[in-house]
Amino acid sequence: MRTSTAFSPRSASRATAADLDPHTGGLHHVELWVPDLDRASVSWGWLLRQLGWSEHERWSVGRSWILGATYLVVEQSPAMTDSAHERTRPGLNHLAFQVGSRTRVDELSDAAPDFGWHPLFADRYPWAGGSPGDGGSGHYAAYLEDADGYEVELVAAATASSE
Repeated sequence: MRTSTAFSPRSASRATAADLDPHTGGLHHVELWVPDLDRASVSWGWLLRQLGWSEHERWSVGRSWILGATYLVVEQSPAMTDSAHERTRPGLNHLAFQVGSRTRVDELSDAAPDFGWHPLFADRYPWAGGSPGDGGSGHYAAYLEDADGYEVELVAAATASSE
């Protein structure tokens, strides 16, 4: 019988680049279908630019940003069958981005409301993922949700304190 345990990046196997075919296993792209392209372009465009992504492509119903070989698309597809995303339903819950230092997490969290993001779990910020004092890992992060219900987690590096 298999038991379930929480995932920890520290317990994950760490393959080196030499161990992997560079064309296998990496994330190629993420595509989010959104009900309002203009609104999503403001919130996602701001966040992705802050994280080092560059605008990649524009078309009448979509935008994309790229970082390295990975790109993220927001699209107001005419093929959508519903007008709302719900992160608590089966499917995508959130995307987590590494942002470097705790200071950078704080800066992005402070600025995010100006670009359509609002904080989740504000009463537990920045320790919603578990603080060292409660037996947690010291996971320093901001959890944000955009106007369409998409959640992102902005995570400080485990070794990055206030820089």
